[in-house]
Amino acid sequence: MEERYLTVTALTKYIKYKFDHDHHLEEVLLEGEISNFKHNSRGHFYFTLKDEGASISVTMFSSFARQVQFEPKDGMKVFVKGNVTVYEPSGTYQLNIKEMKSDGIGDLYLAFQKLKTELEKEGFFALEHKKPIPLYPSCIGVITSPTGAAVRDIIHTVGRRFPLTRIILYPAIVQGEDAKNTIVQQIHLANEQGLCDVLIVGRGGGSIEDLWAFNERSVAQAIYDSYIPIISAVGHEIDFTIADFVADMRAATPTAAAELATPSMDVLKGNTQYYVEKMTKLIKQRLENAKLYVANIDRRLDSLNPKMMLKHKEQILKEYEKQLNLLIQRILLEKKSNYRYMNAKLEALNPLAIMDKGYSINSVNGVIITDVTKVKKDDILVTRMKNGEVISKILEVNENGNKNI
Repeated sequence: MEERYLTVTALTKYIKYKFDHDHHLEEVLLEGEISNFKHNSRGHFYFTLKDEGASISVTMFSSFARQVQFEPKDGMKVFVKGNVTVYEPSGTYQLNIKEMKSDGIGDLYLAFQKLKTELEKEGFFALEHKKPIPLYPSCIGVITSPTGAAVRDIIHTVGRRFPLTRIILYPAIVQGEDAKNTIVQQIHLANEQGLCDVLIVGRGGGSIEDLWAFNERSVAQAIYDSYIPIISAVGHEIDFTIADFVADMRAATPTAAAELATPSMDVLKGNTQYYVEKMTKLIKQRLENAKLYVANIDRRLDSLNPKMMLKHKEQILKEYEKQLNLLIQRILLEKKSNYRYMNAKLEALNPLAIMDKGYSINSVNGVIITDVTKVKKDDILVTRMKNGEVISKILEVNENGNKNI
């Protein structure tokens, strides 16, 4: 019997025919993770769709790719609809898809990146806005679920590290639709009451959907507006939320937040002991220096003779007394000389002294006469001399030889 050999092309066409006419492969719904994504210049999508056990090549032509409402990226989980066919040139089977949807997590991731970019541009993450966390808080406010493990971890850690601190619980819903509103309300309430030195806002770990309340703009705004410093404690070490970037400090876990908010009592005790020892050493050194100073003063006093010092002071005092007496005598002489001078000037100006030379003063009715025109016949003239007065009556008045009656 003669053997009939097929060409590779013929076999491939046959396999393709089988694929294309199998109604089970005409509309296949798959879910998987995007890998090796490429968006070529013509608008077509090419990528590999994979899960833990297998992978398949995927093609999405531009007419369908334009209808996709998100930007596909490697690592994104998607749901696709299409038909399985064979790509003849390579003889491999592939999936040609007409629809692609994200599983929701991809949408959340994109929303997270979008809000993060917006808030960063608006200055919500700026270092100059960060407030310092107090070293020794007297009261810590905790905004979280009252029944979750996070609040128990925080209470236990604070009690162990710094039991002097009081804790106020502001119960909040931390997952679901109402979570963002209660978180915002409790941040506002804590600021209105003003009882706390620092706030811890957070919850335990979870999926991106579970943590989504901490990626809301309203929560970011409340944290940014808080005058009380806030430590964000959302999720585990690998989980970051918008709240972590806005908060004044980010903690990987609620327990870590409690550690960042409080000093360690053991460390404080050790520091206290260190400073006590240091102060004791300084005080001892000061005392030793003071003793040496006093001893030096004693030696200097012993070397001095008090009697000689008194005698020296007495000599100085006598010299001062002598100088003072000389100064007093000089001042008295100056005063006496000045007195005699002033007395002589007064005597020279005394009108009575002039009378010693034979001068007299004439007056009529108490008015001193210096001009003959001021008197007339029969006026009573009073002549004042050194030792008395002469009263006379004017018989005749002559003015420069002229007779005036």
